[in-house]
Amino acid sequence: MKKIFQVKDFDNYNEEIRELKGVTFKDVINGNFVTKKVFTKQFRYILFLVVLSFFYISNHYKVENLQKELYYLNKEVKELRYEALTTSSELMSMSKPSEVLKKIKKQGIELEELSEPPRILNVPK
Repeated sequence: MKKIFQVKDFDNYNEEIRELKGVTFKDVINGNFVTKKVFTKQFRYILFLVVLSFFYISNHYKVENLQKELYYLNKEVKELRYEALTTSSELMSMSKPSEVLKKIKKQGIELEELSEPPRILNVPK
C-alpha cells in the first residue's frame, strides 16, 4: 500500500500554522506577511482568486447595465404600443364614410355619394 502523507508533510503543515498565527494586523498593513512562506507558497492560488473576483465584479456590472437598458427599452415599447393603438383608432374613426362626408362638406368640395354601386369595366385586349 502506498503512503499518501508522510510525517514531513504534517511537520510542514504545523510550521505553516504557527507562522500564520504569528501574523499580526501590523504585518498585514506593512506588507510583511507577503514574505511569509505560506503566502509565497499559495501566491498562484491567491492571484487566481483575485482575477476571478475581478471577472465576477465586471460581469455583475455588465448585467446590471443590461437590466437597466432592458427596463428602458420595455418602457419605450409600451409607450410606442399605446401610441400605435391610439393612432390606429383615430385613423379608423377618420376613415368612416360619415366622417369623410363631413370633411368634404366642411371644405366645400362638390362631391356626392354614389347612388348606384360601382361597375366593373371590361376592356378587350
